[in-house]
Amino acid sequence: MNLLETINEPAELRKLARAQLTPLAHELRHFLLDSVSKTGGHLSSNLGTVELTIALHYVFNTPHDRIVWDVGHQTYSHKILTGRRDQMHSLRQLNGISGFPRRDESEYDTFGTAHSSTSISAALGMAQAAKIKGEHRHAIAVIGDGSMTAGMAFEALNNAGVQEDINLLVVLNDNDMSISPPVGALNRYLARLMSGQFYAAAKNVGKSVLPGPVLELAKRFEEHAKGMVVPATMFEEFGFNYIGPIDGHDLDSLIPTLENIKKLKGPQFLHVVTKKGQGYKLAEADPVLYHGPGKFNPTEGILPAKAGKTTYTEVFGNWLCDMAAFDKRLVGITPAMREGSGMVRFEEQFPDRYFDVGIAEQHSVTFAGGLATEGLKPVVAIYSTFLQRAYDQLIHDVALQNLDVLFALDRAGLVGADGATHAGNYDIAYLRCIPNMVVMAASDENECRQMLSTGYQYKGPAAVRYPRGAGIGAVIEKELTTLPIGKGEIKRQGASVAILAFGSMVARSVVAGEELNATVANMRFIKPLDVELVKQLAQDHDYLVTVEEGAVMGGAGSAVAEALAAEGIQKPLLILGLPDKFIDHGDPAALLASVGLDAKGIAASIRQRFGAAEPRLVVNNT
Repeated sequence: MNLLETINEPAELRKLARAQLTPLAHELRHFLLDSVSKTGGHLSSNLGTVELTIALHYVFNTPHDRIVWDVGHQTYSHKILTGRRDQMHSLRQLNGISGFPRRDESEYDTFGTAHSSTSISAALGMAQAAKIKGEHRHAIAVIGDGSMTAGMAFEALNNAGVQEDINLLVVLNDNDMSISPPVGALNRYLARLMSGQFYAAAKNVGKSVLPGPVLELAKRFEEHAKGMVVPATMFEEFGFNYIGPIDGHDLDSLIPTLENIKKLKGPQFLHVVTKKGQGYKLAEADPVLYHGPGKFNPTEGILPAKAGKTTYTEVFGNWLCDMAAFDKRLVGITPAMREGSGMVRFEEQFPDRYFDVGIAEQHSVTFAGGLATEGLKPVVAIYSTFLQRAYDQLIHDVALQNLDVLFALDRAGLVGADGATHAGNYDIAYLRCIPNMVVMAASDENECRQMLSTGYQYKGPAAVRYPRGAGIGAVIEKELTTLPIGKGEIKRQGASVAILAFGSMVARSVVAGEELNATVANMRFIKPLDVELVKQLAQDHDYLVTVEEGAVMGGAGSAVAEALAAEGIQKPLLILGLPDKFIDHGDPAALLASVGLDAKGIAASIRQRFGAAEPRLVVNNT
């Protein structure tokens, strides 16, 4: 690790001779593999951006020049080269460094990213700010091919392309195409030619010197010649100067091209082709498996997981296939999260009813609405945090028209290593205020299956939220049974304290209830809330406690408080949930404990608020 150990900031990288960069790339790739195998994290994408990261920091004067990394899970090389090499052992762990760029972590992390397709908009804002302030700096957006499927990327391109006097570079990291050596050599030549001063000057001279008909002929020839060898037309129609595609693992191609681009004015678009998992054969062969692995032995690779408890994602995937076999109207929709949402088997069994719409959450919801108007039964499998991106569509295109769409919300609540950007903390608050919506929270695996069936049979928009990972190990019934809408259940009968628990907090509340001799209710439905159960619990108990793995502000506890107020019931009420702050990455159990949402914390909060409540004497006069 001789070279890598000398690099603590990009300024030191820029002192290296060009000939040293390829050996540095080998060291960096080896360090990445060794580090991620010990901590877990995103691997395939980071192995694919080693050379691109080196080239960008070598050519551009970072952090004066700004780099915005789209999605952000491809920034491990960037972190290592910007002074965080010695912190990589803490990656995605409690009090460690994030797996995504964070502005409060480093001045080189110019924009916080983790959701896709935001980089061009942010970089354009930075480029415009530099122009307004009279500062000479470059803004670079590094965006993956998957992120180019989102409308926001094209909104930004549309805006940027008409702004000529800005230093904006969009780098498309295309890792779904392979370049054979002959094509790579040709593209290297073309990229240098098209990014060179002679080419740019020739175009400008032509515009001012050639007579109209000759200029038009030259322009057509130029577009035709470039169009024969590169997919330039679309991006140039947006107003960008398109360059590429070039081999993203060839530093002898990347660096001269970037140096030429640095001298150009106006919006530039560089198309680089990389390979996910580059340099690690196992990841190259199966980049999906190695996308976000846990800890593993690099020599052995990822071994088949031992059978354990069924995850909620698996519960959903199995239910989807079972319901699709039962009802031919069912269609499944995912915004580019087939594996994450558990839809692999569904696609295999029902390919004609499976739709991956790309990273286009807004489109996925309205598309589902269109299907519903024609009598089909769309199921949108989406992470809680990503449904936030389609909130207008959820209200305007589905709920307002009372369309029959089921939303399966995976990763509800805290998500662990991915941290605040991926936490599903807000869906209860943002869903329960929407008219026509039914909102459910699953307390175990079997109840999740029942709720999915309930939401599917409901004539209108419904959502089922469930956490990441495995449940409590509940036995899962094969039947596609439903639950009575708006009805909870008593899990444990106690004395003066009643705990109204929602979803993942039910099991923990039962443990706390045993310690306190408290009644515990599994409320099941956030909307419609079981008001009759709330009233009964208020009548039979001295104190009420609500517990949810969601934001306290506007959450399920707020719904209970509103119900009590509407009924004119005054009762001491303690609302437990996620506090009004963003919660960092770390072990999920440790994170829940840190905010008092483990069984011990729930009991402690109740004791602190209500003291040692005496058992209530209930007189039965019947």
